[in-house]
Amino acid sequence: MTLQDKFFKLKEHLDALVVGQQILLDRMLIALLCDGHLLVEGAPGLAKTRAIKVLSYSVEGDFHRLQFTPDLLPADLTGTEIYRPQDGSFVFRKGPLFHNLILADEVNRAPAKVQSALLEAMGERQITVGSVTYPLPKLFMVMATQNPIEQEGTYPLPEAQLDRFLLHVMVGYPDAAGERAILALNRGEAQRAAADADLFAPAEVLSQQDVMAARLEVLATHLAEPLQDYIVQVILATRKPENYGDELRGLLQYGASPRATLALDRCARAHAWLAGRDYVTPVDIQSMAHDVLRHRVLLSFEAEAAGRTSDEIVETLLARIGVP
Repeated sequence: MTLQDKFFKLKEHLDALVVGQQILLDRMLIALLCDGHLLVEGAPGLAKTRAIKVLSYSVEGDFHRLQFTPDLLPADLTGTEIYRPQDGSFVFRKGPLFHNLILADEVNRAPAKVQSALLEAMGERQITVGSVTYPLPKLFMVMATQNPIEQEGTYPLPEAQLDRFLLHVMVGYPDAAGERAILALNRGEAQRAAADADLFAPAEVLSQQDVMAARLEVLATHLAEPLQDYIVQVILATRKPENYGDELRGLLQYGASPRATLALDRCARAHAWLAGRDYVTPVDIQSMAHDVLRHRVLLSFEAEAAGRTSDEIVETLLARIGVP
């Protein structure tokens, strides 16, 4: 069985247990293949926690859920040194960030010090306690969630931390067919739970070695030079949108950073690989552009006052940039 076949089976398992959120599941797999982190925004009850939990059952490694609150401390994430009175020494006890898959639930409810600890872990794959730095596992992915409904008592994520997320995914409500499927799935799970059956366990767990090998195949996916230029044009368009229409002048205060160029390149390759191809098409780039750029472009005051969104501006730019 090829690595692509193993990921196809993993996708089928996720689709069977998380109904109506295919885009979220696709983006989770892309983040896993690209060695990146995921910021998910959506109302409560849309299976955000369930999705990462099902993935944790399907991939070899440890999973930990962190509920972010205003009274959270950095040591609650990183760990702390414990005093041993027996010999008068200090022993470091590792915190939740030393797991492979992390769910940072309602990440914007934690204060700046906690977010800075998470930022170091995401960006540098390490944590620092006192004067000692500890490396994190090679397979390390953070999926952070935000609730767009309640903003009271929240701490908006700084731009530097937002830029560390590979993708920013917006999760919406399922349609009528999805709601009916959720009802049927819930009844079946209730019956299995009553029989003490394991609800999320797949037939085969994907090993970390397979994940690492799949990442190499994604990097080897062919991206033609004209498409590389297309990616660069898309990123540059966010920095000077007025080149693609006078009505876009002044709508973006800051464009995407070079990290967005790298992210769009790698995500387009992963999108093509998950589709069973060994080459990238313009559709792969366009499909990933919104999730890559949504949190990396900063709207101006005028754009916010006019009710414009980053998705709308990115869509306009994609429509006006020539496709190779």
